[in-house]
Amino acid sequence: MTVQAGVLRTIAGIVNSVETLEGEGFLVRRPFPKSSFSAFDPFLLLDELGPIDLKPGQAKGAPDHPHRGFETVSYILDGRLQHKDSEGHAGLLNPGDVQWMTAGAGVVHSEMPEAEFTRTGGRLHGLQLWVNLPQRDKMIAPRYQEIPAAQIPVAQTPDGSVTVRVIAGEALGAKAVIETRTSIIYLHYTLQPGAAIAQPVPQEYNAFAYVLDGSGLFGTEQEPGTDGQMVIFAQDGDEVAIANPAHAEQPLDLLLIAGVPLNEPVVRYGPFVMNTEAEISQAIEDYRNGRMGRIHV
Repeated sequence: MTVQAGVLRTIAGIVNSVETLEGEGFLVRRPFPKSSFSAFDPFLLLDELGPIDLKPGQAKGAPDHPHRGFETVSYILDGRLQHKDSEGHAGLLNPGDVQWMTAGAGVVHSEMPEAEFTRTGGRLHGLQLWVNLPQRDKMIAPRYQEIPAAQIPVAQTPDGSVTVRVIAGEALGAKAVIETRTSIIYLHYTLQPGAAIAQPVPQEYNAFAYVLDGSGLFGTEQEPGTDGQMVIFAQDGDEVAIANPAHAEQPLDLLLIAGVPLNEPVVRYGPFVMNTEAEISQAIEDYRNGRMGRIHV
């Protein structure tokens, strides 16, 4: 059956995030992967770091570690993070900034709190999404797209009740400046009490919402979802419905993320994501033998 434009999707499920320790011991909330839910092609992982208020000297990060075969999208809401890698790249992410890193053939990467932020402390809140690369792109040269907050397109409904930051894809007439290897939608929506939105998402895309703050109603069933939950949409329509009830006491803050499934074999080992066990073994060997380089101070 062909789905006509304007058909709203139903809800396929709601997943609670779990808490886990990463890097030097910082706490993250993770809706996937976990033992009860791991596959969401083409997405491999979503981590929410914080929000947490840190005292001076408490900030921790992820020291030198390798990546191969996928992309990482770092989105900072509060705090400041310093990035360095074995390709000689160094960057600073401030609140609202986005880094879309294509690891490709492989890099050694460091993600640490900025020195002054570590010294003074403050509020830290960020997200990292891992996006799988198609087989044809697994071994492409690494590259970075670092977009400062001021360059992320922002759009609103005419009444100002819905605001969206367009990290990837298009929403409310605004188009992202980031280029992606496959078709990806990555939107940061804020809905005031009583507001609703129907976001176009092609039927063939896997799509989910991750609630950052507040509680909302999702899909044709108006299924409730609250902060720390991942709401998965079925592939039975071409629009995703989201609403913040009129009686809500606060705005609804969420990510809406969608992408075309790659439908390719996935073999994962730590920070390596390839298509075969042999490719994973090669990645491990290349890293151990220094072929991914090292970070120079």
